[in-house]
Amino acid sequence: MTVLARLTHTAGPLLSRIVAALLGGYGLAALASVAAVALPISRSEAVLTGMLTSFAIYAGAVIWTFAARSAWRAWGGLLVVALPLAIVASTVWRQ
Repeated sequence: MTVLARLTHTAGPLLSRIVAALLGGYGLAALASVAAVALPISRSEAVLTGMLTSFAIYAGAVIWTFAARSAWRAWGGLLVVALPLAIVASTVWRQ
């Protein structure tokens, strides 16, 4: 096995997890903050709730990406959480 192949084999999953943590976590946090506006509370409280929960969701997403057994599971877990949030957020975007 060449040095480049060995480096790609070991660093590829790590780089994938780093990208999932940074971009996937940011995406989940953004979707959650937009979806929070759909809550049955006043708009200002919903925005504040979305902003506050986005920090916890981002931290949870980062922890999840490095705790998952593989990089594929990390990406899959982020997508599973993102789908319902995207559906709820789309109802807010249509308004």
